[in-house]
Amino acid sequence: MKKRPFFAAACLTAAILQSGSAQTPDPNSPAEHLPSHIKRLTYFGERADFSPDGQRVVFLSKTFGDAMEVNLQTGIIRNLTAHYPHYGYTRALYLSNGDLLLSGPVEFDPANPGRARDQCFLFVLEAGKKAPPHPLGIKCSEGPAVSRTRLHIAWTSLSRQLPETLPEGASQIQEADIVYENGTPKLANIRLVLDSRTLPFECSLESQNFRLPAETELIFAAYGYQGTEVCGVDLASGKVTNYSNAPGVYAEPEGIYPTGTHTLVESDLHHPEGWHFADIYKLALDGSGKMERLTYFADVPSYRSSNPVISDDGRLMAFQMGRHGAEAGVGYGIFLYDFAKAGAAGGQ
Repeated sequence: MKKRPFFAAACLTAAILQSGSAQTPDPNSPAEHLPSHIKRLTYFGERADFSPDGQRVVFLSKTFGDAMEVNLQTGIIRNLTAHYPHYGYTRALYLSNGDLLLSGPVEFDPANPGRARDQCFLFVLEAGKKAPPHPLGIKCSEGPAVSRTRLHIAWTSLSRQLPETLPEGASQIQEADIVYENGTPKLANIRLVLDSRTLPFECSLESQNFRLPAETELIFAAYGYQGTEVCGVDLASGKVTNYSNAPGVYAEPEGIYPTGTHTLVESDLHHPEGWHFADIYKLALDGSGKMERLTYFADVPSYRSSNPVISDDGRLMAFQMGRHGAEAGVGYGIFLYDFAKAGAAGGQ
């Protein structure tokens, strides 16, 4: 039975903040012992993304929550999706024009939240307008990739989302432009980028980032291949390159460096036991497979760091704190990493 939509409204934010302040801080938490180049931005939330001007960070209040925005200068947090009923979101990403690309279900059963996470659709929420978002009419598995220079996106489809068109175990990545017709955003020039069945190895695909600055390559995760590998597909030739090439190590790409020379990666290289033990690394995209560890949250039992993104000027990284045993992507606050300060402090 279809459930009625709920309001994930501003009162939710107040409840989260109240419950967070009522909890006794864990004295062993890495959040209580931050190095000088890392500061805590929020005490709740997950899956951050920088605005194109670098002045704001959007994040989710929780999985199936609201899209929130924090001003980096004032610290003021706004709820961007409290003005209309919805079933909550799993992603919120800035488009190059400042609008938001949202991913979320159109129905939700609290007894089976996993199905809603698998059946998310993409929407565009226009900045500064008090109107519901416009549906784009496509399902997206996990996170879409969003161009930082143009109105262009890529997304992944899985067989369990589209059993009528994809056989079991298959996944596809497609890309398209976002165009505005009479003020309404729509997809145009949809094109298949990659089909997992054409690869010489078995994996499940997830689009991550267009590789800057040219954006002629799409970085993606190859889940289940040699652990999980960081790969790229040339958008013109279709050639696939394995950049991490680390068998037995979990390596999932996240934010891209504005130079395009490196990508951020969630990896368990320090403790190869899977994503639950991952921290954030910097991976060279030159074929060397060289990874440099940036965060050490996972050195504290039951903690980890994840879901990093980099500001367009390359100065800051936003990421979240995770906990061992929690679902993938669940966050316990957003943090900022200052690369200049980290360099002066030796990176730890």
